[in-house]
Amino acid sequence: MHAITVREPGGPEVLEWTEVDDPAPGRGEVLIDIAASAVNRADLLQRQGLYPPPKGASEIIGLECSGTITALGEGVTDWQVGDEVCALLAGGGYAEKVVVPAQQVLPVPSGVDVVTAASLPEVACTVWSNVVMDGRLKLGETFLVHGGAGGIGTHAIQVAKALGATVAVTAGSDERLRRCAELGADITVNYKTQDFVAEVKSADVVLDNMGASYLPRNIDVLAPDGRLMIIGMQGGVKGELPIGKLLAKRASVMATGLRGRSVEGKGAIVAQVREHLWPLVESGAVAPIVGEVVPMSNAAEAHRLLESSNVFGKVLLKRER
Repeated sequence: MHAITVREPGGPEVLEWTEVDDPAPGRGEVLIDIAASAVNRADLLQRQGLYPPPKGASEIIGLECSGTITALGEGVTDWQVGDEVCALLAGGGYAEKVVVPAQQVLPVPSGVDVVTAASLPEVACTVWSNVVMDGRLKLGETFLVHGGAGGIGTHAIQVAKALGATVAVTAGSDERLRRCAELGADITVNYKTQDFVAEVKSADVVLDNMGASYLPRNIDVLAPDGRLMIIGMQGGVKGELPIGKLLAKRASVMATGLRGRSVEGKGAIVAQVREHLWPLVESGAVAPIVGEVVPMSNAAEAHRLLESSNVFGKVLLKRER
């Protein structure tokens, strides 16, 4: 098969479309003939040599995909050859084929085409596990998501709104904020010209991709019993935690990652997503937001697009037939 390989750590130009060995499903796994994958910020770090795959995972970049099951490993009974699916991966998505544990596979939601479905697994599992399972967002609470115009942000806005929350977002331009408002954001903050603490005032759950640079202000904006969920470190890896404020607010800070979890851990999240989130997607309450679709063989251009921070929603890699 063909796949994107990394010639050496570096910029987007190191990504090459080359021939590699075909994968074969082991026990409990399925083989997917890939229709599309998607680009995530973790992929940019892996390309630079800063985020190696977990032990045993494919060296090929790509944390999600969609396509058709073409073979079943021993013991797989929940799926059939020919099923159209999307899947959460530990790696291997930038390729024509991938093997994945059956527990990490989801059906393509009705009303969503198989290519667009590649935009869903990573954001769906990240948002649901952080905002709902761990963040415990409830009806009537206020939710703040940083980077509202990105893949995670555009999905989180819709999920929180569907759950009955007041939704606040930050983004870097008025146009991107306007589009966030169209998705349901109630409070929009241009982080280049406004202070989100002053504008939002109080949030029960904060979903943060920035890390260190936003840490003190994220604590400031938390409501009593608030929950700060950190999923990224675009703003640095070390910050000071104001313990006194945390104690006064009875607040909690939790940092989570998805890729390094066990198959069972990912499977539990996938099961929750299928039961609770997929009906929202199928009803149209939560829609996949795709900003750009790029041929998979030109993954370098897709990485440049994501690095530019000008795309609204997800960047997809579509396999050419």
